[in-house]
This record gives sequence, structure tokens and C-alpha cells, in this order.
Amino acid sequence: MDTETPLIARRRLLKAAGYGLGLAGMGLTPVGQLLARAGSTTQVHGGYGPLKPVRDLNTGLPLLRLPEGFRYTTFGWAGEALAGDIACPGKHDGMGVVRADGDVVTLVRNHEIGGETHGSFTPAGATWDPDCAGGTTTLRFDTAAGRLLEARPSLSGTLVNCAGGVTPWGTWLSCEEIVLTRGQVVQVDGVSHTMRQSHGYVFEVPADGLSTAEPIVAMGRFKHEAATIDPSTGIVYLTEDGHRRAGFYRMLPAVPGELLRGGRLQMLAAEGAPDLRRGRRQGERLKVRWVEIEQPDQGADDDSPTRDEGVVAQGVAGGGSVFTRLEGCIYGDGRVFFTSTDGGDAGCGQVWAYAPGAETLELVFESPDPQVLDYPDNVVLSPRGGLVICEDSSQPVQRLYGMTGAGGLFEFCRSDVVLEGQGGFTGDFRGAEWAGACFSPDGRWLFVNVYTPGFTVAITGPWRDGLI
Repeated sequence: MDTETPLIARRRLLKAAGYGLGLAGMGLTPVGQLLARAGSTTQVHGGYGPLKPVRDLNTGLPLLRLPEGFRYTTFGWAGEALAGDIACPGKHDGMGVVRADGDVVTLVRNHEIGGETHGSFTPAGATWDPDCAGGTTTLRFDTAAGRLLEARPSLSGTLVNCAGGVTPWGTWLSCEEIVLTRGQVVQVDGVSHTMRQSHGYVFEVPADGLSTAEPIVAMGRFKHEAATIDPSTGIVYLTEDGHRRAGFYRMLPAVPGELLRGGRLQMLAAEGAPDLRRGRRQGERLKVRWVEIEQPDQGADDDSPTRDEGVVAQGVAGGGSVFTRLEGCIYGDGRVFFTSTDGGDAGCGQVWAYAPGAETLELVFESPDPQVLDYPDNVVLSPRGGLVICEDSSQPVQRLYGMTGAGGLFEFCRSDVVLEGQGGFTGDFRGAEWAGACFSPDGRWLFVNVYTPGFTVAITGPWRDGLI
């Protein structure tokens, strides 16, 4: 990812956000077996067969390689007009399906904008910091017709909106992956810029209308990645994308379902294992406890001179365990699954599972080699029992992977995005990350973003049980 400023940096992501993983519970039971088996028996699987170039139903361009029988359409391109004649921002990132009305699904999509200074793209009531250009757009897509119905802005004035998560009540949690303090001076394109608000928060976006742009302070101020909610308790689980050290957190809401009313922030502590970045054994299970974060709003970048004041530092001081670069986070099958993009001895990624009932943490998969899996980021559960994995690596061509319920790993899709002026874009974008994978509630459509130049893809085809 490109570094925009020393303080405002784009993260390698696809952050995850799937439909109603806490909401609907659809097809979740197989995930336990899937990941447990993947930990010991992951092998190459034939999947849906070889990939071949397929033309976009919208533009006519061969933008993707997919298996036989699959088709797709693109929509919501950067630069296209949103409602109100506002140009759609770029850097399409985390995304989730927050509602379904018959054939029409509503998606909320993040825009991970950091260094740009052109300001908010939403009205004042939906703007946190008027100088900042990150935020979300809301999309309505007709799955029967295979077309976009509406695209509109829903939150702005934020920074580096990376991933997030869908709530059981049908909203989207959009997370800022940066820590800045009001009054702090940063350099943007060689120009000094003074922050008018602090950043590093989570914001809630409704399915209809605009966000109130009010930060959920109780969820802490740190480099947020993803969020997911246990629907039985209302507890929110959160990942942190820190290179040097990162925590896995939970927020115990004062009133479940009303996040702005506050709650308690805690960091996971694995007994006898303060450092979970390297040297762990696949399949090991650890008992855990939770460490109180007394000052969740005491934000500090862990790489900054004030790092000892930040949220992760508070957690570590209390005995919390550190990870590296936590990314996707999904509740399902009574557990919370989350990924560490570059964790493990090979630095190729880990998949962890936290069981709230048993208060245990298990390392269910660790990639031994980049050829097996490199930098797992966002993941989403399929109603057919498999996982879609967004791999955000340094490979020249980015791919979407599938993992079957039996632990087989296969390549499902690869980018073929090369543009010569189409949509105003020119260049080879095959190395741009995938982001925001999520399924329609009926499982017939897989939505996913191409980060650069910025557009959303809706994929459908001959899905089969036992795959994804």
C-alpha cells in the first residue's frame, strides 16, 4: 500500500464485512469444522475448475478471470455521480450487506481515504471533520435484474475507513484505521494541515439516510480494522491493525444494541502467552481472560513517541496479549474468527478462533508458505459452508480464494483489470487489493470491491454446496 504521509497511511486490507453474520446465522455451523480441518489438512482443491477471462456485463471489458458459468457486473465506480450529483470517492474498501427487501439488497461501502484534503462529501449533519474526505457510500442493488438502483453518500469527514462490520439490527460499523489528535499538525502533499477533530473511532451508519457521524468513544481510539457482534449478548469484538503490536478487543455495551450509550472496553489476555505473533503451535488452545482499558479515548499510534499512552499500551500493561496486524473479524458458530495478516513463523498469516462460552483461544490455521496462502485479510462465510478469503499480498495479480468445508483451498477469481482510458482510468490494476467481500442473503450473489481504481463487483453463477 502506498504511504501518503508519515501519519496517514493506507493499510493492506480487504477488511471484512459480510451479511448478517451475527444477524441471520445462515450456514454458519460448518465453519467450525472448516477451520479446524484447515488447520491440519489444507490442500489444493479443484474448486469450480479453471479460470478464464469473462467480460463485465456492464462495461463489456474482460476485467476478471472466473470459473466456467460464472458472470459478473461492475457498478459504483469512482468518479461516477452519486445522489446529489456528488462524485463517488475512490479507494473502495470494507463493505457489508445491511438489509434485504426481497430482491433488493442494501450495501454500505467504506472509502479508505486519508491524505486528500478536499474535505467531506456529505452534508454537515453526517460529517465528523469537515476537512477530511473518508467515509461511506450506500448502494441499493437489484439481484433479480442484476443492476444498481441507487448510490448515495452516507458518512464523511472521517479518515482511512478501512473495514468494519454489520450489526444484528441492520447497520454498518465503519472503522477508522488511524490515530490523530485534534490540533495535531500533519503534512499532506508537503502542506501543513491542522486536524479539527481527533480520529481513530468507529461510526455507525444506518441502512437508510445518513449517519449522525457521532464517534462511538467506548469502542476506543486506535487503528481499528474490523468489528463483529455476538447477537446473543450484544458484545462487540474488534481487531487492531498495528504492525508493532496489536490487540484483540471487546466492548461490553451498557445497553445492547445502543452503542452510543457507552460500555466497557477490554483487551484479550491469553494465559501464559503474552506474545502471539510468532512461535505458536497450530491447533493449540489457550485459556483467556480480559483486561480492562481504563481510558479508551486515550488514543496514540503505537509507533509514535506517545505510544505508552495508547489503548494497546494500556492493555499490555495489564497483561494483555499482542498480535500483529489483526484484520478480518467474523462471529459465527458460537465463536469469533479473526485473521492476523502477517502472523506466524513464516509471516504469511494466521486464523484464530475465540470461543466466548469456554473462554478459549485457538490457533486454527497458520500458513507455512506464501504459495499456500499469503496475507489473509477479510473473510466472509458462504451460506454453502465455505469461506471466501481476500488475500492482500505483494503478488502482481490479486486473487480471491475459496476454502471448502473439508479444508480444501482453491483459487476462485483473479483480477484482470487493465484499463486504457475507460472510466477515466489508465493502467495495470491487477495488483490492486480485493476488499469488502459479502454475500446476498440468499447466497446467489457475491459482492466484492476492487480497491483501485475503485469499483464494486457482483458475481453470480453455479454455486455448489461444499464449496463456497
